[in-house]
Amino acid sequence: MVFILIGILIFGLLIAVHELGHFLTAKLLGVKVNEFSIGMGPSVFSREKGDTLYSIRALPIGGYCAMEGEDGSSSDPHSFDRAKAWKKIIILCAGAAMNYLTGLLILAVLLCQLSGIAMPVVTGFLDGYGLETCGLEAGDIVLSVNGHRTFSLYGQDRMLEALSQAGDTVDFVVSRNGQRIVLEDVYMPPQQRTEEDGTVTNLRGLSKGLTGYDAGFGERLAYSWYSTLDMVEMVWSGLAALLSGQVGLRELSGPVGIVDTMTEVGTQSQTVADAAMNLAFLAALIAVNLAVMNLLPLPALDGGRIFFLLLNGVLYLFFRRRIAPQYEGYVHFAGLVALMGLMLVVTFSDLGKLFGF
Repeated sequence: MVFILIGILIFGLLIAVHELGHFLTAKLLGVKVNEFSIGMGPSVFSREKGDTLYSIRALPIGGYCAMEGEDGSSSDPHSFDRAKAWKKIIILCAGAAMNYLTGLLILAVLLCQLSGIAMPVVTGFLDGYGLETCGLEAGDIVLSVNGHRTFSLYGQDRMLEALSQAGDTVDFVVSRNGQRIVLEDVYMPPQQRTEEDGTVTNLRGLSKGLTGYDAGFGERLAYSWYSTLDMVEMVWSGLAALLSGQVGLRELSGPVGIVDTMTEVGTQSQTVADAAMNLAFLAALIAVNLAVMNLLPLPALDGGRIFFLLLNGVLYLFFRRRIAPQYEGYVHFAGLVALMGLMLVVTFSDLGKLFGF
């Protein structure tokens, strides 16, 4: 039950952070905000300052930033609908940017707590492959393989994938004693070697392994940045797989499924500290996912609103016309209904997986 509440609070916090991004940029760019709320439901505290009502509401499941003229026309010169297009785009992008920065910050804090960061390292060579003079040395930290970056949390998987797709020669970029070294056309044709337990440990003759690399503060920040970029790529890959039919709706997870995953991760952690770190990592992953998903050019999302702004700019440039606000509103409303329908389907799917039906 505790982890369920923690999961709900994490979702609420990430949504509140998203709305905070809209709020801060709106204020900075002179757009009137009627109300900025932390939480939803009945108000438990409110205070008006300037032209904005600040409130805290009873349910910790998000928040909102209500801008003047956001969903219609307004005569107020400081309303959202009267702001210049570039200001609107910045305000709309700010929510996703805050989510992304939140994920990056969480990851950076987590990595700074560790004694070392996990990196794919050449730990040695397998007998019979003739790699002892290939240019690689034991202890080399692999930074990229055939142009695929391995300096991130997902470096080992990226290295394996790149090697599995490579030909007889492979390009490496490694760090050796603090120096960046480029090794091109390293000859290591694909071979297989099966161990006594049946596992294949070839890695093209490299002894596989991760090691704790004692990185400096700057390197850890860079490692966090590249790890969040890899998370973005994972979201795009998941969307591509969904659109191509490689995965179905059954594989999607909504809030119920994610909270269930958080509960499982929390209960399976051996210590409270482990549970906190694992849940924080999941929060970072969710934050980056929210950032990417919210910028998709779909109606009702910030990305959909940005799409209409750009479309109206093109239409005005060539035809001196814009799409009427009410018609754009209809499209966003239809998109909202469709998204709610999708969320309902995904929620029922999550409940089915949870209760086994």
